[in-house]
Amino acid sequence: MELRQLRSLVTLVEAHFNVSRTAERLHLVQSAVTQHLKHLEAELGTCLFVRHGKRLVGLTEVGEQVLRHACEALRQTGNIIAVGRDQVEEDQGVLRLGATHTQARYVLPPVIRRFVAAYPAVELQIHQGTPGQLVDMALRDLVDLAICTEALGDEIGLETIPCYRWNRCLIAPAAHPLLEKQPLTLDALCGFPIVTYVFGFTGRGNMSETFAKAGLRPNVVLSAADTDVIKTYVREGLGVGIIAALAYQHEEDADLSVRDLGELFPWEMTKIAYPRDKYLRKYHRRFVDIFKARTANLEAGAQDAARPRALASPRRPSAGVG
Repeated sequence: MELRQLRSLVTLVEAHFNVSRTAERLHLVQSAVTQHLKHLEAELGTCLFVRHGKRLVGLTEVGEQVLRHACEALRQTGNIIAVGRDQVEEDQGVLRLGATHTQARYVLPPVIRRFVAAYPAVELQIHQGTPGQLVDMALRDLVDLAICTEALGDEIGLETIPCYRWNRCLIAPAAHPLLEKQPLTLDALCGFPIVTYVFGFTGRGNMSETFAKAGLRPNVVLSAADTDVIKTYVREGLGVGIIAALAYQHEEDADLSVRDLGELFPWEMTKIAYPRDKYLRKYHRRFVDIFKARTANLEAGAQDAARPRALASPRRPSAGVG
């Protein structure tokens, strides 16, 4: 049995049993993939695939068992290779990051700037997705580190590292009455149309649960996964926005006024995750250290902004902002 046979099996399943697509991903001709799969079945002496005519359409029960062990074998092979490369190519390699839009757009830039300065020979890849997709990417070793708030802590196959806490803010045109509302309450927010995140993104579940526990139903007129989309429709006058406070950019968003909501909603925790049996190379661990150091400053600033005095004084763009 050869590793290339196991790799063809795993890639075939990932490609939904499309042999042509499998060959493309492995940079092989289709006949080579077909031979790998035939030889694997012959060596094991049993059928691994459900066939419809000549087409492979699924795995048999035995095939499912073999797939699980094949995935494990390839993961451990990758770990062995990573251990060796850490000794001879400590500062070289590829770092595959999985992140939501909010993390990629608003949190990662200064982290990556510091990382690249320390490891200029490491290629960085950012793969964006939903929290659920990021969990799947991490479990299938399609990314080295997954970064988001939802979903990661619910998967027992992942090691999670809590990194920083954050909360929300209200964004609205400068003259909006909510900006001067004293005190600003959940009930007051329900009096206006709201633009915010879709469920499963950026703390939307906890936000909705907070309203529900208070017996309130917010008037969400539009939801999106992308913070920049939310800002666009707030500017269009569709409603007030509730976004992650770290996503408000004082210069870029100077046309929108902001008010902290840290006293109204529970704080969220952003985490980094990776498979429990994955060997992290030295530059992987260094990235985690840089991320935690950078985001500790974000959390400290968010906590300071959430103090009651900040709630009493809505932040308004001044003539010097901009």
